[in-house]
Amino acid sequence: MKFDNRKVTDIRIAYIGGGSRLWAWNLISDMALEEALGGSVRLYDIDFEAAKENEVFGNELSERPEAKGKWRYEAVNTLKEALTGADFVIISIQPATFKEMASDVHLPEKYGIYQAVGDTVGPGGLVRALRTIPAYVEFANAIRDYAPQAWVINYTNPMTLCTRTLYEVFPRIKAFGCCHEVFGTQKLLAAMLQEMNLASVSRSEIKTNVLGINHFTWIDQAHCQGMDLFPLYREFADKYYESGFRIPGEEEWDATPFRFAHRIKFDLFKRYGIIAAAGDRHLAEFLPPWYLKDPATVKRWKFNLTTVDFRIKRFEEFNERRKRIIAGQEVFPLESSGEEGIKQIKALVGLEELVTNINFPNRGQMEGVPDGAVVETNAHLSDNSVKPVVSGRLPDDVQSLVARHIYNQETILQAGIRKDADLAFRAFINDPLVNIDISSAKELFQQMLWNTREYLPGWNL
Repeated sequence: MKFDNRKVTDIRIAYIGGGSRLWAWNLISDMALEEALGGSVRLYDIDFEAAKENEVFGNELSERPEAKGKWRYEAVNTLKEALTGADFVIISIQPATFKEMASDVHLPEKYGIYQAVGDTVGPGGLVRALRTIPAYVEFANAIRDYAPQAWVINYTNPMTLCTRTLYEVFPRIKAFGCCHEVFGTQKLLAAMLQEMNLASVSRSEIKTNVLGINHFTWIDQAHCQGMDLFPLYREFADKYYESGFRIPGEEEWDATPFRFAHRIKFDLFKRYGIIAAAGDRHLAEFLPPWYLKDPATVKRWKFNLTTVDFRIKRFEEFNERRKRIIAGQEVFPLESSGEEGIKQIKALVGLEELVTNINFPNRGQMEGVPDGAVVETNAHLSDNSVKPVVSGRLPDDVQSLVARHIYNQETILQAGIRKDADLAFRAFINDPLVNIDISSAKELFQQMLWNTREYLPGWNL
């Protein structure tokens, strides 16, 4: 790579899922705003036309006078074309279609099981993992064959199992997963300081120690400008426990399925004494149905169920906007997404150093967790290096909640690799949301597998 201590201008990126309607556009915008980086991006997607549209969009954005980072985008037909010679591989795919997602999210409701998201754990998350694992086996093999030295950044959910599959197939891969849920909790802590008239800071100034797994992360230390934030958070959680809290500038909790009033965070803090560091809609799914007993309970806790109908409508609206932008009928605003992918790339090419939370195999950074299990902690990123930060151990009562999912996800991984429905069912029935009798659980599981059979090649269903 061409490197002059200030810029690296010939980075080669392979984007798997390069026809993405959301993550790709966020990344392309961030890349155009970063003057220290440039190079080429090869877009691979099973929907070639979508990748071709992103090629047009990316090149148009890069050619704007206000674009500081200059990139060349090209849609390609094969993984080999995308990966050969790549320095970085970015993966953001949608596993299957809205039809399979509807089965994941809404079929369990017929059995009294509600899910706020359905993409990580719970019956929907586990079945989504089973159909995602075959694709990630293919990606891992292709990366091993065509880009074994590339850094791989994953954005797809279920984050833990996608990242874990890459390492299971290609142990020497250099991969990690990225999620912005901890950022939201840092924003909450920054808003707390502002509400208390103590400081006006950005979320990046909130320094936290992160432990857990994706979407079920916890913070046991938080500081800002020399202040220990835990006593302040205790006061804050007590004050807003019943009413909830809205971060200034964000919508009310009931304005969109993606918002919430942080009441689950406050409740978990009062229960366990440490800060739950993900959105309420995700946290609720890792626990028994304390918060997801039924839609009325969900409303009392001031969060929302994200329906597939809502996702379809959102997709259609974005697609219409996408068409207008591609046709030149609307100008796409060049603005930061708030994600850290570009900062991570800058660190890995040696332009700066970065400490942030990532999903990475456990190599001792989290105590009491099996080696190799993918956990979410802070890590130090620098020139061609990712070093997890030793983060300690969760309190035993919280550790037991997290460990149940770690072992369940390891079981699902092996079931997916072996195409073993009996093993997958053992993980399914062990999920805390599957709080129904065994025969009903078996019936639900078999229906859900059948509904996603197109993405389970080689399974005996």
